[in-house]
Amino acid sequence: MKKHLLTLFLLLFSGLGLCAQSSPQKNAVLDSLVLNYVEFIQPQSVESKQKECDFLINSVNDEGMRSHIAQTLFEYYKEPPVMGDEEVAIYIYDKWFASGPYKFDGEFTALEAEMFVNLNRNTMLGMDAPLLNAVKPCGGKKTIPAKGGTSILWFYDTACSKCRIESKLLPGVLERGVDFPVTLVAFYTGADRKAWREFRRSFKVDNPNVRVEHYWDRTYSSDYQRLYAVVDTPKMYVVAPEGSIIGRRLELDALVELLPIAKEIDAVFSKKNKFISNFNKN
Repeated sequence: MKKHLLTLFLLLFSGLGLCAQSSPQKNAVLDSLVLNYVEFIQPQSVESKQKECDFLINSVNDEGMRSHIAQTLFEYYKEPPVMGDEEVAIYIYDKWFASGPYKFDGEFTALEAEMFVNLNRNTMLGMDAPLLNAVKPCGGKKTIPAKGGTSILWFYDTACSKCRIESKLLPGVLERGVDFPVTLVAFYTGADRKAWREFRRSFKVDNPNVRVEHYWDRTYSSDYQRLYAVVDTPKMYVVAPEGSIIGRRLELDALVELLPIAKEIDAVFSKKNKFISNFNKN
């Protein structure tokens, strides 16, 4: 399959059968080949996908076509079907645009790409979750997410219609799908104290395994918008007990699929801590 697609690339860029086509037509054919290729390599690791992207870009001699392939790949991996593949987009940006030979088509597109990379660079899968000095309802502060247990960071706004829908469905997901200790860190991104208080009173999760903690930061001093790419809401992340991100920018259906994995990670962490504790006692 890979060799077949590469042959199509070589035919395209040698101009066989396409000489009479306009640039938009060539780009359409090229985009189709690129999308077929990335779908074929979808099961591979992030590192392999990065290498495959370099392979595609380097497979042609025409600089204009190279630039187009690089931009097409960036746009695809910016909103990928597989969680975590955004890291491929960041890799392409860093290598081929930020410090490389190519530029995006248009100043606005370039600015949008730079903003995406800057906002998402700190929250790739496996990275340590950025720590936030958030404000509690009583006015005190706490650093979140805390290590030692699985945390779900949920950024929401009471004025956001999608957030309101999610707030109705999320308790059910946590009540049915969580049978291990989890902390839901509900982070209010608005500035209406009354609306926030009313939300806290109405938002309940009937599951003894789930602890709900409420925070906000109306002065934005924690820099949560940049650190967690909260340019809109809702946004959801899952953080493992040791502090690494295992789920990012989740929808509720993705959270349901991730919870069993989070449970396994939590069990491994608990066994490790128990072993260390027993070893230190002895």
